[in-house]
Amino acid sequence: MTLSPSLPQRRGAWRAGDHPGLRQFATLFSREPLQLESGERFGPITLAFETWGSLNAERSNAILLLHGFSGDSHAAGREGPGHPTPGWWDGLIGPGLAIDTDRFFVLCPNAFGSCHGSTGPASLAADGRAHGSRFPAITIRDMVAAEMALAETLGLERWYAVIGGSMGGMRALEWAVSLPDRIERLLLMATGAYATAEQIALHATQIRAIELDPNYHDGDYELIGPQPLQGLTLARSIAQITYGSERDLAQTFHRRPEGGNNPIRQGRYAVEAHLEQHSEVVARRLDANSYIALTRAMSHHDIGRGRGGVQAALARIQARTRILSISSDRLFPPRLQQEIAQGIGGGLTYSSIDSAHGHDGFLCEHRHLAEILRQTLG
Repeated sequence: MTLSPSLPQRRGAWRAGDHPGLRQFATLFSREPLQLESGERFGPITLAFETWGSLNAERSNAILLLHGFSGDSHAAGREGPGHPTPGWWDGLIGPGLAIDTDRFFVLCPNAFGSCHGSTGPASLAADGRAHGSRFPAITIRDMVAAEMALAETLGLERWYAVIGGSMGGMRALEWAVSLPDRIERLLLMATGAYATAEQIALHATQIRAIELDPNYHDGDYELIGPQPLQGLTLARSIAQITYGSERDLAQTFHRRPEGGNNPIRQGRYAVEAHLEQHSEVVARRLDANSYIALTRAMSHHDIGRGRGGVQAALARIQARTRILSISSDRLFPPRLQQEIAQGIGGGLTYSSIDSAHGHDGFLCEHRHLAEILRQTLG
């Protein structure tokens, strides 16, 4: 794999001192470290977050919005200083939009372990060096524990709605099971109650691609030189295949060669070029250790761990729940959302979007998503 020479060789993690953009920050667990599921204790933890709208007098109109694996707190708004891309749900959040900020106060925290403003492997430890390989193993449940501390700090005791897709849906499930009496409505999109064997295998392959990059240095590349960008790009390429669908790739690229060249003698197929170029652009906004930490956290996801199993955990949920599947999602196939629906039982609405975009449908099918959001929020 050859990286594009036209793109700057820079680290992808947001760091203290960078332009904050629209981010706000809260430092948590300064006095008492967080007890992680691994048994380790870790703190302090800073969470970056963004908000839209205003709390009403009763503080009853708050929505918690939880991003997916490569997302961040910038769910709405333009690109600009501190934000290399527009919000991942820009066009759905704002005055009069599907998530109407004239009615609701919306909070989107960046996940613990991420590289977009919250404490993660690229953050500086007490000795002034990046945590790097010293960053502890974390789980989805640990991320939610940090988010609960943020909510407490902000004085948010109850949610009108909790919304999440993919990794964000895993976190939303943890919220709904952990604090069932504090969530009125729940929207779960393209997610599952546990990591499947296939997902774990795909995660392991991506992690191995990063670890085999000679620049990885057992996770301490910050001390030596550039981050393992080739391995990170390959990992993102593997992930990108699972985010899309066979139908979309066939319609967009078919077997077309890149630049009209004969792929047997020279060049490559258009789909190869697209995959590498797109993955490299995204990889340059990420941090390799953070990519590994979040990927492993998703592999550990099991809503039933320590709760008597998945069915017992799902039975705790009291929120009025809507579950959304993407018909062509091969990473989180609809059967996983149907399992959640069966476990929750009554008071539930199940929907499916027929999309060619695969797993990414929960990010890009804005027309369908707007309707579902309006119905969910009432």
